[in-house]
Amino acid sequence: MEHASGPGMTERERRKTNGSAPDTAALRAGLTPAQLKTLATMEQFRWSLRFVRRPLFQDPVPVLFAPDGRYVVLNGDGTIDETPTLKLRD
Repeated sequence: MEHASGPGMTERERRKTNGSAPDTAALRAGLTPAQLKTLATMEQFRWSLRFVRRPLFQDPVPVLFAPDGRYVVLNGDGTIDETPTLKLRD
C-alpha cells in the first residue's frame, strides 16, 4: 500500500493491517540479551511484544503490551519504562 507524502513522492506503508500476528523472530532480532531475559519474564505474566521501533542510528525500542491495553518500553539494559513518552498511532 502506498500513499503520496509530497509532490511526486511516495512512501510505503509498513504497518500490517491484515490482523496477522507479528513475526516474533523478526521482532526479537537485534534485542540485547538483557532485553530478551526481561521479555521472557514479562511473557510469563501475559505481556506481549507487539512491535519494535527502529529509529535510525539509535537502539531499537521494543514495546510490550499487557492484556488490559497498558504498554511499556523495554530499555536496552533490560529495565522497564512504565511511563514512556512514546506516541502511539490509532
